[in-house]
Amino acid sequence: MIKIFLLANGRSGTKFLSELFRYNVKNCISKHEPFPDMFGKSIYWYQQGNIKEIKRLFKWKKDRINRYKASVYIETNHAFLKSFSDVAIDSFPDMKLIHLVRNPIKTAKSELNRHLTFSNLHIPFSYTKGHNGKKYSRYSLTGDEDIYKSIGSNEITTFQKYVLQWIEIENRAIKFLDKYKKYDDCFTMHCPNDFNDYNTLEKMFKFFNLELKNEKILIKGKKNKNVKPTIISTDDKKQFEDIINRLPIEYLRIFQEEPYSKFEWASMLKAKNF
Repeated sequence: MIKIFLLANGRSGTKFLSELFRYNVKNCISKHEPFPDMFGKSIYWYQQGNIKEIKRLFKWKKDRINRYKASVYIETNHAFLKSFSDVAIDSFPDMKLIHLVRNPIKTAKSELNRHLTFSNLHIPFSYTKGHNGKKYSRYSLTGDEDIYKSIGSNEITTFQKYVLQWIEIENRAIKFLDKYKKYDDCFTMHCPNDFNDYNTLEKMFKFFNLELKNEKILIKGKKNKNVKPTIISTDDKKQFEDIINRLPIEYLRIFQEEPYSKFEWASMLKAKNF
């Protein structure tokens, strides 16, 4: 069974990608955020270096995956790089990958909009952890990672925290590909452009040697839309530029190379002192 996981940030089309596989690929188990989803405390454990707890929880996921009788298993969520990527590849060293990339400023604004919607509706999406009972967002990095410490996490806005999260996750994606030499097993997609491009979708399915259900690829499925549309304001642009100029250059080097350099927004990730 081919097993595919995602290198991706949140709000990057992960739900829609699962739908594309479900509608198009034969004998495929396509999951978005299956139990255990490895969000929440798993992200905290990763930040704390508590791999033992991640392995304990991942065993449930591994056993469920191995019980499926299918040709393809794909899991499309943004927990992979936040908590369990290193544990997963120990169990599935032959895994395939999709690197799903979206414009960083739009991703951060979409994350912020989702955050505000949950807060306004009083939807619980946090958990308490640590000796001081600190609250953490269930779907986000803890905010205690080194990238936040490098600029002082108390001096940034919520929007800027999501910008830093995007940068951290993309750095983890490249480190993962480098560490495990998985470039030849990884297909890169740009959201949303590539989701509506038949040629790109065809290339992706052929890349993984997948058998399709129909002669023509179906571009359909549910999208995990926000209530509020993603509109970038002048203030958003100023906040984005500010955080880029305050970041240590080491976090920005990867964006001067492929796959990022080919995107029109890559120039936004070059600090003035680069």
